[in-house]
Amino acid sequence: MFGLPIASVMERKKVLMAPPETTVADAAKLMAKKKVSAVLVVQEERLVGIFTERDAVYRVIAKGRDPETTRLGEVMTPDPNTVTPDESFGYAMLLMHEHGFRHAPVIENDRPVGIVSARNALDPELEEFEAEARRRKHIRRHA
Repeated sequence: MFGLPIASVMERKKVLMAPPETTVADAAKLMAKKKVSAVLVVQEERLVGIFTERDAVYRVIAKGRDPETTRLGEVMTPDPNTVTPDESFGYAMLLMHEHGFRHAPVIENDRPVGIVSARNALDPELEEFEAEARRRKHIRRHA
């Protein structure tokens, strides 16, 4: 899996983008609706930052900031490290590990096209676990 290109692992459909003027409260609502843990902050179709669940906790809640008035541009991580779709997933994981973050925006032609997260490394194993749990539940019901 780590040798696969990021394009085959990244999440395109679940990528959430918002401008820096978006309030943290609105971003959190969008994140909950889409079931994602990060927002790519874009301005004029260019990535300017990333805002994650951890940012909400550490930079907003822990600091006593009001999510209704605090803007993403005030609490995002500006100019985040990025990867391209043709780089290996292993490279993305190493980058995240070395720099201590869990999400890497995927950039193509200077525009965000997706996001890859440390969770993506768990997905195949997680899917296998869930399938086994369903199988066992089915067996118990019919035993």
